[in-house]
Amino acid sequence: MKLKALLLIVIISGLLFSGCGGSAKMGLLQGKVSIGPIYPVEQPGQTTTIRCDVYDSRKIIIYDKSGTKLLKQVDIECNVEENYARYRVELEPGIYTVDINHIGIDHCKSLPKQVEIRSGITIRLDVDIDTGIR
Repeated sequence: MKLKALLLIVIISGLLFSGCGGSAKMGLLQGKVSIGPIYPVEQPGQTTTIRCDVYDSRKIIIYDKSGTKLLKQVDIECNVEENYARYRVELEPGIYTVDINHIGIDHCKSLPKQVEIRSGITIRLDVDIDTGIR
């Protein structure tokens, strides 16, 4: 009888510590971020190197499904050599509203947007920030 009780304790402990019945596995939201124009005289199709400080004050904002409760502000990581930036955030499975923090007159035609995060899945959402500079 003692052996059965000990075996049962070991099995239950294993289930608790293995994650069965624990928290859900995270999903990943990531994408490239472009921004422009930076100068009022840029021509369409013109390639301009974007300095990293342009991205410093800009964030990707994660809200709850309704878009009313702020959950996370995600930094944008700059890569000058590749002339692009990116963001990356792990989220619990669920539905989220993604937006930018709208510095000045910045806007993004594709945001806000709802995304569904699933356990162990990477969702890509690229963001093109229009500075409004003309």
